[in-house]
Amino acid sequence: MLKIQKKIKLLSVNECWQGRRFKTPAYKDYEKILMYTLPNHKINYNKYYIICIFNFSSNRADWDNPIKPLQDILQKKYKFNDCDITHALVFKNIVEKKDEGFEIHIGDASNFCDDVACILNKSKKQNS
Repeated sequence: MLKIQKKIKLLSVNECWQGRRFKTPAYKDYEKILMYTLPNHKINYNKYYIICIFNFSSNRADWDNPIKPLQDILQKKYKFNDCDITHALVFKNIVEKKDEGFEIHIGDASNFCDDVACILNKSKKQNS
C-alpha cells in the first residue's frame, strides 16, 4: 500500500477553470430525466455518506467523471448540501453497453462503516 500525505490547499473544481461554465444540453437533459425518475425520499442527517457504484461500458472511462454532476443533481433532488458529505466510496464496474448506469447509497455518516459492510456482504452473496 502506498500512503502519501501532503500539506497543501486542495483545489476545488471551481478553482481549476477560468470564466463561467454553462450547462450543456446533454447535462440539462440528464438532470431533467433524473429529477423526474429518481424516487422521492426524505433524507435528513447532520452529516452524510455517499457510495457510488458506476457501471461503465468502457474500461477507459474515468471513475470520477460522473461524481460532481450526479452529486449536484442528488443534492437538488433530496435537498441536502454536498458540503455535509463527510464520507464517500466509489466503485467502477465494467459492463455491457446495455447495462450502463449507477447505484447510489446516501446515508447517515455515523453509520458509514456498518452500511458499507452490509453493501459489500450483499454484493459478495450476489456474485457467489
